[in-house]
This record gives sequence, C-alpha cells and structure tokens, in this order.
Amino acid sequence: MSAPVIPLRLTAPEPGWTVEADVVVVGSGIAGLTVALRHAELDPSAKVLVVTKDMLSSGSTRWAQGGIAAVLDPRDTPEEHLHDTLVAGVGLCDVRAVRTLVTEGPDAVRRLMARGARFDRSSDGELQLTREGGHRRRRIVHAGGDATGAEVQRALVEALRASGIEVIEHALVLDLLKDARGRARGVTLHVMGEGARDGVGAVRARAVVLATGGMGQVYAATTNPEVSTGDGVALALRAGAVLRDIEFVQFHPTVLWLGEGSTGQQPLISEAVRGEGAFLTDHEGNRFMADVHELADLAPRDVVAKAITRTMRLTGRDHVLLDGRHFGRHKWESRFPTIYAVCREHGIDPATQPIPVAPAAHYASGGVRTDLRGRTSIDGLYACGEVACTGVHGANRLASNSLLEGLVFAERIAEDIHAVRPEPGEPVAGSAASGLVDPRVRTRIQAHMSTGASVLRGRDSLAATARALRDARWTPVTVPACTESWEVTNLLTVATVLTGAAAARLETRGSHWREDHGTRDDDEWLGHLDVTLDEEGLRMTYTPHGDAMPPRLAHELSAAGLDPAEVDALIGRALDEDLQEAGDVTSLATIPAGQRSVADVVARKDGVVAGLAVAEAVFVRLGAARAERVAKDGEQVRAGDVLMTVEGPVRALLTAERTALNLLTHLSGVATLTGRWVEAIGGTTARVRDSRKTLPGLRSLEKYAVRCGGGVNHRMSLSDAALIKDNHVVAAGGVAEAFRLVRERYPDLPIEVEIDRLDQLDPVLEEGAELILLDNFTVEDTARAVHVVKNRAKNRVALEASGGLTLESARDVAETGVDYLAVGALTHSAPALDIALDLRG
Repeated sequence: MSAPVIPLRLTAPEPGWTVEADVVVVGSGIAGLTVALRHAELDPSAKVLVVTKDMLSSGSTRWAQGGIAAVLDPRDTPEEHLHDTLVAGVGLCDVRAVRTLVTEGPDAVRRLMARGARFDRSSDGELQLTREGGHRRRRIVHAGGDATGAEVQRALVEALRASGIEVIEHALVLDLLKDARGRARGVTLHVMGEGARDGVGAVRARAVVLATGGMGQVYAATTNPEVSTGDGVALALRAGAVLRDIEFVQFHPTVLWLGEGSTGQQPLISEAVRGEGAFLTDHEGNRFMADVHELADLAPRDVVAKAITRTMRLTGRDHVLLDGRHFGRHKWESRFPTIYAVCREHGIDPATQPIPVAPAAHYASGGVRTDLRGRTSIDGLYACGEVACTGVHGANRLASNSLLEGLVFAERIAEDIHAVRPEPGEPVAGSAASGLVDPRVRTRIQAHMSTGASVLRGRDSLAATARALRDARWTPVTVPACTESWEVTNLLTVATVLTGAAAARLETRGSHWREDHGTRDDDEWLGHLDVTLDEEGLRMTYTPHGDAMPPRLAHELSAAGLDPAEVDALIGRALDEDLQEAGDVTSLATIPAGQRSVADVVARKDGVVAGLAVAEAVFVRLGAARAERVAKDGEQVRAGDVLMTVEGPVRALLTAERTALNLLTHLSGVATLTGRWVEAIGGTTARVRDSRKTLPGLRSLEKYAVRCGGGVNHRMSLSDAALIKDNHVVAAGGVAEAFRLVRERYPDLPIEVEIDRLDQLDPVLEEGAELILLDNFTVEDTARAVHVVKNRAKNRVALEASGGLTLESARDVAETGVDYLAVGALTHSAPALDIALDLRG
C-alpha cells in the first residue's frame, strides 16, 4: 500500500509521572464505562483507571438520539434482529458476532437499566419501542424521547462515581506501552490542565482497553463531537494492531443542513423521526424513496444516504427536505424535544416547515480488528465501541446497534480480562518517533476528505485526495509537540488509511460507494481489507470473509464437482468445534501476536493426496497470507514430500493446523486406499467405486477423494436413483410390484436392484433393471451372472459386485467381467494418510 510515512510513535516529551493500574480504560462512553464498571464488579480488589479526553460526561454516547436496539418485545426474536443486521451489513457481518449481539443484548440492556438508566415507558409501565431504518420490527428503546445517549451517559457516570473508580479527565492518549514480548503494558498520555498530574505521563497496566470512539472529525461535516479525531485507531495502528474495513464510514442521511459551507459537528435528525412516520422529499415535494427500496424512507442508512445524494445531484440542490409537519406540535415537543429545540434554535419549526437535511459523516463500521472477546491482534490490548471492528456491522451499521454493541462487548472484555488475569510486564522503549503534522492543515484535510472520499467516491477523486494528504504532511517549520499537533497527526493517519482502503476496494458495498465501480462484486470483494503498519510502512491485506472463501479456491472446488458454500460451511463447523469461544489458548499464550513464519505441509507416508484446496481454504480463512501448493490432488506422493507451503502469522498457522490436517489426512487416506484397489484390478475392464457408507457431512468430499484415487462414484444420495432391495420387495409384495410402483411415481429415474441369489437375476432382467448389485456373490456365481446378463438382457445392464470383497480377491472378481467393484470401506474406514505441518525455524 503506497502511502506517506506514518509515524510509529508520536513525538512527545518523556513521561513526567507514572500511575499503576490493573486495567486502564481509554474512553468514557457506553463502552468504556461499562468495561470499567463490570470489571470492578468481577474483581473489587483490582485497580481500574478510566482516562478520558474531555469531561467524563463528554463523548459520542451522549449525542445518540435514537436509542438502543434489542429484542425486548415477546413478538420479536433474536433471529429477526440477526436477519435485519445481516441485511444492513451487505454480506460482511461476522454471523457469530451478530448472533452474540442479538442473543446477549436484551440482558445487557436490562443490566443497564439496573445501573439506573431510565427509558421511556407507556402509561401501563411497558417500555416504549420504536422503529428505525432497516428494522422490520419496533425494537428500539429510547429515553427522553430523543435523548437516549444523554440518559445512558448520565446513568453510567453516576454509577462510576459511586463505584470509586479513579478517573483522569482531559487526557489525550498518545501511544501504547509494550513489553519485550510485544504485549500491551499501558499507555502514554497528555493531561491538558494543571493539578496533581499535567503534561505527558504514563499509565502502566496489565490490560489496556481502547474505547475512544470514532473518527468523524476527519470530515468537514459530521455528527461527531470535536474529540472524535480517531486517536484510538491511530494509536492501535502505530502499535502494530490490525485495522479492518476502515473504508466503511457511514454517513447519516438526515443531518440538519445549516447552510452552505457549514463545518464541524452538525445536529443530527434521528432516524426515529422517520420511524414515527416523517418522510423525505425533494424541493418539489416528490417522495423519492418510494421507488428506491421496499422499506422506502426506512431503508438502511447507506441506501437512504445514496438516494439523497443522487437527488441532490439531479436537482442541483445541496440538501433535501424531511417532512414531519403531520406530527403536530405536541408530538414534536413530547416525542422529539431535543430535535425540536435544536431546529427552533436554527430558525426552523418542524411543526410547520419541512426540515432541510443532508448526509454527514456519522459512524465508522470498521476500526481495530477484534475477536468475540474484544481482543485485538496485540496481547493485552482490547478495543470496544466505535473504535473496534467486531464484525457486527459489516459494510454498514444497522441503526441503534452501536450502543448495544458497546454494552455487549464491553461486558465480554471485562469478563475476559478477569478470566485471563494478564501477568505484569515491564514496558520497553518503543520505535523512534518521527515528525508531527502542522495543526494548521486540519481544515484542509477535512475539506479534501469531504470532497473526494465521502458518500461519493471514485478513482480520480480518491487519487486527488491521496495527493492532497501527502502534501499536507510536508511543513516548512518544526511542529511542536502539543495537543493540536497530536490530534491532526492522528487525523491525517486515519485519513490516509481510509483513502487507501477506499481506493483499493473496487466495488460499491454498503457505506462504500464507488461511482466507477457501481455494483457489489461478491466474486472479487466478499472480504475484508486489513491494514497494518511497521518500519517499512503500511501493509494492506485482503482477507476473505469468514463465511466465504477466495474466488480462486471457490472456482477450483466448483470445477472439481464440489459446492464451495458446502465446503465453506463444513470448515466453519469444524473450526467452531475446535476453537469454541476461547480460541487456541496454547498459541495465544506462547506465540507473540506479531510473529510470522512459513510452514510446510509434509507427507509422512507414501500415498495419494486429496483435499489440498480444502486445507488451503482453512489456512486462508484463519489468516494465512500465502499458500503455495507443490503437489496436486490425485498425485502419488512419497514420505518426506512437501505438499504445500503456507505463510502468515504463526498463531493463525498453528490454529488452522488441526482442522486443515483432519480434512487433508482423511481425504488423502480415502484416495490412497482407492488407489490400491484401482491398482489391484489394473488391466481389467472393471472399475472401483464407492457407496453411500460415508461419514456425516463429508460425503461430497469423500467421493471427490475416491475420484482422486482413480475410482468412480456411485449414487450421491437416495434421490439420484431408485434402489430396490430385499426389504422393498417384501413391502411391495414382489419384485414386479416394486418396479411398477417406482415407475409410476418416478418415471424418469433409473432403477437399480440389489440381489443376493442367482435365481433372482431373471425376474429382475425381465423388469428392465439398469444396474444390478450382486450382494455377497462368490466369484463363481459372479461369473455366472455376467454370462446370464450377456446372453439374456435386452438392453445394456451394468453389474456391480459388492459385499465381502477384499484386496486379495479383487482381481479375481474383476476378471469375471463385472462392471464395478463397490467398496464401502473406501469412504467409511480408510486409514488416514500421515501428513504433518512443519514450522520452519
């Protein structure tokens, strides 16, 4: 990824003071405060420290108007919430993360209420639930009509103050402290004020939780407060953590338009306003959303933002109108008092006038990549809330899922830290700091991002933005280390990565809209863009989505007669069985997060290999950057041969090892045994084939392995052909009656018949069987059956010998002239071929 030099550490004075803590939480929104409170409950003796950039009550949470989405209505279900979230995420949501959110969310909201949050209720005491864009049910709890965030923040701040947890306010986090093994061991920060602590200091801690919020200030117009300058994302990147999907920035479609050239934080007009029945129009009164989406004005946010932008382009206007005049003044004042007051403050009366609105930067769906426990790629560093990419949002956040995500994953982080109990470690000196950015370029950065990398993007606009960002880094003067220069350096870091990722993703998906690549492309782009930073600069990696595989592998499997989706689902189930939620605890404990290596997949015994593409799919799914196959499926290999080489994070390689080898050794064992049978009957006209004696879920792969070994397949399932066996004959009242019944119901299906005596052959031939299975026939009787068929069959009839076959007798049976030898043992009990993974070095 070509980009200007980004510092690995901010230029700053050496810390003048130090604080010790067990856990340091950076951020004081719903995510950060929930982590702190929950950990303090789990371990009252632990020292938890919260540091926040502004006052404890500041941050993005307090600005959240709409509410919190959760399944609290008995008529609603987690599956419906899951469905709505996946639809909004346009194929890139992590299903496991979403399922975690929707199943644990309701109880998390109840615990928030137990902490003191008071949500709006009806006269009979029931929670009032509203609906927002993308939701097919009313499942949004709210407070004060449209002041949910403020109420949540109030309750959590009061709970925190009552808990005695220490807080450092006005503290801008700078960089991560790490020990010699690369584990997080605290942060450096700058306290903006005077008192017991001011200037640059250090917090040494066993675990660090980033809950720093978003990065909306990278754009000129945003709903985010002034403190949202991407500090946590930039810190994590400098520390070596993985950022994921940072190009997916959601633009809220309905932000109060304050006039031409307005910048900074803009008032939000909550989606709940449309949820209650307000609608969008152009300046001629046309409701343009009706023809755009089935949910019209309640379509997902990316759909509405794009439709508004298109309408603005077509009409030459810089805003559209949101019409809620039919609410009446009382509803505006009671249901949306905050929005009503803000509109009146700017000279608009929503009860009598449509509200001028336009999209503005709102929410980052991407961020610091985490697992289901909030763990980043750096040991001891956690991320939660908008700074994190948990996989819940995919390419576009569903309305009101953000506060819920903060609650659910914050509790999981606290529980993980309590369970793991990280060991103390001594921080070591980090990378050398490099120059800071001149604070005076801040507005230039924001203007360029809003012009070239916002709702509408294209190759030319992104290239121009990238050039402007490179130019912004140059300064003719020495920039002093101060709050303003640290913030703008963070903004430029985030802007650079965002622009690079947006330029790399050549499709339109969710909140990423490329004018020059206007369609969604699942063949090439059903995956994630992961970005890391090291001494050589930024590195971008395409990682296939967890519920999909690279198109190259998918095409290869399809060409082999396998369904890529079925193979992918099988891999997912196998990994779920192997990893559970805790993951590969041994690799997590013994291998540094950033360690990379190369490993060889090596045959320990002679045999025929099968399943290399499947094994590669496992390694790639867990993060291998490269896989190079030396052998091919169906080839005879010798002990010591390297079959495939994989490269990537050591943790990923070793975590993938067992699942990949389980499949590879089993399928290669099937192919090897098949090869022995094929060799045993070589020179005859007979062919070796399998049966339906397969392991559950592995039939298609095992039959593929039989083909790799030189055999052929019999039926895949009970529906491919009718197979009349002795019990069917008994039930039907005779062979002829069984034939008649099958032909009447399935006239186009081939009919196979199994017989176990030679005298059953003639009646079967009379009925016109197309395949006759000779079950447990002796070699002599098999030869007689072949002779009878050749002399009496009116049409072509195939014979298959099955039951009681051995490698020793195989040739004698084949030489009778039968067409097939069916060997159930090929797929049912073939011994695995010994194959191992050898890590180099």
